[in-house]
Amino acid sequence: MKPNVIVALLVGLVLGFVGGRAASGSKATPTPGSTPTVAQAAKPGARQVDPTVFKVPIDGAPVKGSVNALVTLVEFSDYECPFCSRAHNTVVQLQKDYGSKLRVVMRQNPLSFHAHAKPAALAALAAGEQGKYWDMHDLLFANQKKLDGESLEKYAREIGLDVAKWKEDMTASRLSDAIAKEQALASQLGASGTPAFFINGRFLSGAQPIDNFKSLIDEELAKAEGLVKSGVAPGQVYARTIEKGVERAPSRPQGNAEPAAAAKKVEVPANAPSFGPTTAKVTIVEWSDFECPFCSRAVPTLNRIKETYGKDVRVVFRQQPLPMHPNAKIAAQASLAAHEQGKFWEMHDKMFANQRALDRNSLEKYAEELKLDMAKFKSALDSGKFNAQVAADSDAGSAVGANGTPAFFINGRFLSGAQPFEAFKPLIDDEIAKADKALAAGTKAEDLYAKLNQDNVNAAPAAPAAPSEPAVQKVDVGNAPVRGPAKAPVTIVAWSDFECPFCSRAVPTLEQVEKAYEGKVKIAFKHQPLPFHQHARLAAKASMAAHEQGKFWQMHDKLFANQRALDRESLEKYAQELKLDMAKFKSGLDSDRFDAQIDADMATGSALGANGTPTFFINGRTLVGAQPFDAFKRVIDEELKKAGAVAADAK
Repeated sequence: MKPNVIVALLVGLVLGFVGGRAASGSKATPTPGSTPTVAQAAKPGARQVDPTVFKVPIDGAPVKGSVNALVTLVEFSDYECPFCSRAHNTVVQLQKDYGSKLRVVMRQNPLSFHAHAKPAALAALAAGEQGKYWDMHDLLFANQKKLDGESLEKYAREIGLDVAKWKEDMTASRLSDAIAKEQALASQLGASGTPAFFINGRFLSGAQPIDNFKSLIDEELAKAEGLVKSGVAPGQVYARTIEKGVERAPSRPQGNAEPAAAAKKVEVPANAPSFGPTTAKVTIVEWSDFECPFCSRAVPTLNRIKETYGKDVRVVFRQQPLPMHPNAKIAAQASLAAHEQGKFWEMHDKMFANQRALDRNSLEKYAEELKLDMAKFKSALDSGKFNAQVAADSDAGSAVGANGTPAFFINGRFLSGAQPFEAFKPLIDDEIAKADKALAAGTKAEDLYAKLNQDNVNAAPAAPAAPSEPAVQKVDVGNAPVRGPAKAPVTIVAWSDFECPFCSRAVPTLEQVEKAYEGKVKIAFKHQPLPFHQHARLAAKASMAAHEQGKFWQMHDKLFANQRALDRESLEKYAQELKLDMAKFKSGLDSDRFDAQIDADMATGSALGANGTPTFFINGRTLVGAQPFDAFKRVIDEELKKAGAVAADAK
């Protein structure tokens, strides 16, 4: 992704859903912090795609499908991007469904923070030199977590390439140049994230549900058939469709300076790990999670910043272990136990390098490798000595909007997500220039951060006016699982998906709501398992099977705490841990007795406009996405005030 555009995109999508989806211009773009449902496409008129047609060339790119296809889908993709692999499966299905009517064209856009993305792109193009592009393409997506050099060579052998020639072609400048040109083309067209699609020139962004693709393909297919009827040869339909297309996405209005990034007053605790001097011209405060894959991708960028700017930059690390990462909290504690012995950054590097092994035994192994005092290290983990510091960091992060990881504040200016060095550089350079002026004007070096942070807060643009809130709707709790007093003045009905990462992020917020408004709020759970989440529907059934035995909320918590393990075997394991009647639980999963309720929840949610997960209705008022506590507090306080007024009137 490119600087500036990525700032806005990843704030919404990484509060990660960082993955690489850019804004599509669609009026149905999901609310930040929520996942879109097929209902957005399925409801007539609900999904509108920008009608702009872009002139997207296909010359020289790998093509799969007939030259006489009436619809051409051009995809800009990255072999290491998890969203691209999801979209790959969608494209394969589309090719089966549309047959000779659909042609697929691949363009490369390896993102800079995916270490193996460009070598993989080169491997595919080099395979294409021997007529095996698509064979390699499919293998790369099928083995997305194994894209190192040795694995790439293995795939080359598997598909029968002349490996010596393939290796030579991979190093050829013509292929690197071709990738650079395609990346420039993507940027020119406004396709800054991956995957990005142009369907007969019309932009569709992200790994969207297949119905969204089909809706647009069907629309373009009807137009193409009209052209054929008018005498245009099928092989000329694409050229005719895009001949008057837009060649460049609209640029942002240019002023005398870039608009100020959102800025917050960000404190630097004395006990926070940091590198760089306290008198540095730029202080970057990072909120991170050792089990978050996006956080690990940010490490090379921070190392490059350190190498490039030296003593001009200080980086401060603060903890934000996310609830869906089971080992994140103990890893945070381990890092602080190492910090206590002067080896935070060494432990930091070890944990990010071994992100899939953060259990207690592994953490102790890393501590031994670092020659820490093991008795002291183990005591720190056993005692919960650093629980308060981790919690304080997390609360402070939430207070300034760092609800997703990684999140950075550059002298207070917000930059979200695992962004490339090029996204940090303009902000750092700008802050260094400000620092130089401040120092020249007499600001003491030790006061520099406080001054620049406050200046940025003062200069930040005013928050935009809140959009008009949807009309209050009647939302029945029905037979949904409910937590809280029956006569609570505020009812929150949540539509959720156990496999949705944004839904899991909302869990601690709802817990905070329950604590803050004890006795005044009840929460009801409705199901909205999204079709592109493989285990979501079975997890929904598992929750209802537990509900049948009086343990819905216990299962709810287990499912969200173990969101990456929702297969049948894992669900049965959680049921055993909850001491459920296993025969009855298994019968619930095998039978269809919960299907009617789940389907009814989904239909009701769609009818009410719950087209993304999570969606909440607070006394019928809509709140979409994994929003911070303050967003809930505003609505709840207003509803409690209304309830108080009604009670007073009744007297």
